[in-house]
Amino acid sequence: MIAAAEIERMSVEERLQTIEILWRSISHSDDSLESPSWHREILEARRAKVDAGKGVFLSIEELRSRLKQAS
Repeated sequence: MIAAAEIERMSVEERLQTIEILWRSISHSDDSLESPSWHREILEARRAKVDAGKGVFLSIEELRSRLKQAS
């Protein structure tokens, strides 16, 4: 197993490449993980909001701005 310190020594590019490799490995796995029920509840609530015309959508720039403010 890779130690956290080893991962922290990787460049951002190396970490992103590692994430991609891990994601491919997981997405092609026959083991299926069931999403928790609260995931469905959140998605249904969001869909209902959109269907009611009350959904709020952000541009990429608005999202980036919010993320910067939150950190």
